[in-house]
Order: sequence, then structure tokens, then C-alpha cells
Amino acid sequence: MSKDFSVIGHALSAPARSVVLNALMDGSSRPASELAAAARVSPSTASGHLAILCDAGLIVGTVRGRQRFYRIAGPTIAAALEQLGHLCPSAPVVSYRQSRQAEDLAQARLCYDHLAGRLGVALTDAMVRAGWLCEERGLQATDLGLNRLGDIGLDLAAGASSRRPLCRACPDWTERRPHLAGRLGAVLASHALAAGWVLPARRGRGLAVSAAGRDALEKHWGVDGDTLASV
Repeated sequence: MSKDFSVIGHALSAPARSVVLNALMDGSSRPASELAAAARVSPSTASGHLAILCDAGLIVGTVRGRQRFYRIAGPTIAAALEQLGHLCPSAPVVSYRQSRQAEDLAQARLCYDHLAGRLGVALTDAMVRAGWLCEERGLQATDLGLNRLGDIGLDLAAGASSRRPLCRACPDWTERRPHLAGRLGAVLASHALAAGWVLPARRGRGLAVSAAGRDALEKHWGVDGDTLASV
């Protein structure tokens, strides 16, 4: 059966809608007013853009009090957008602030609900080297890996009832190499945030690795210290 790509193509055809999707790619839920400000359009114009993205199934909106909040429609949509990023040129950088935010994204970020950028790829590589993940068929968790991750304190039962795979290789659009996604990727990111290993950047959706995070990731996870120094 052939697919009608024009529906998605139309939804992605406006720069303002691209800004909205980029803002939501960290898995956050944001009010329409914030998305309008980010896209530098009026609330009424933003409402039209958001309706188009909702109709295309790319985002969903929910009412909270007097505001309507929007988020990416789910991990499958986020993964598709992340992969589409390989075909897209980078947005033009016209200020130092934008340049700093772009570098933050390349260093470490959330790709919907899992770690991406140099940090995400380095962490995935470290788990492969340690034998916690196997690359033979994409990325698969080994028995050794499941035991060690459980010992560290990751709740591997989280989301087990869902149809989402435990592990999935997600192509990283800045590193051009895969990082870990799936339920395990989400649990790992949640653990890193809860433990204070990674912290939200002051602006944008990038992440910064804390001193405690550098110590834990290098000593207990085997992430290369030189890599962490650049994150």
C-alpha cells in the first residue's frame, strides 16, 4: 500500500512548526503561549500551526486549567522525527545564544525520553564495551547488563507492560551514530536526571553533566573521561 507523504510534508513545511517540534523533542509538555513565543508568532497564528501538527498526528494537546499544553504524540513519532533530522539542514544560527544552544544539544540532550548527543552515544558505546549491550541485532541487553543495571538501581520493570521494546538503536542526528532508546533508554535517562548526573541547561533543551555525574559515569559505567570533559 502506498503512503501519502504530503500530509506530513505539509505539517513540516512551515519554519514556525519546525520550531515547535524542536522545542518538544525533549519529551516535555509546553503551553501554547510558550510555543508561540519560541516560534515568534502571535497566539492566534500559533493556534493554527498547532492544529495542523495535531491533525497530522505529530503532537497532542491536553487542557490543564485555562491553558492547553502540547507534547510529541509518542516515542514512535519522536524516533521518526529524530531520524528525519538526518535529512534536514541545521537551522541557521544568527546569534551567539543560538550557537551556544546548538553546541549544548550536540553535547547532551534528551531525545524525547532518552539520552542523546555525545553523552548518549558515549554511554551506549561504554555499555557495549562492558558487554551490557550487544550490537549483533541492533542493540540488545545482555543478561550481564540487566544484572549490573539492576544492581546500580535502575527500575527495569518500569513500563514492562507496554508494547515498547526494551532496547532500540536510535540514530543520533548530531553524532551520526546510534544511541540507546526503548524502555531501557528511558529508564536510564530518568535515573540520570533523578540522581543529578545530568542537569537541564539554563536555556534550550540541552543537558549538562554534573561533577557527580562525571564521577559516576567514568568510574562505574566506563564512559571515557576525555569524552565527558567535552560534555
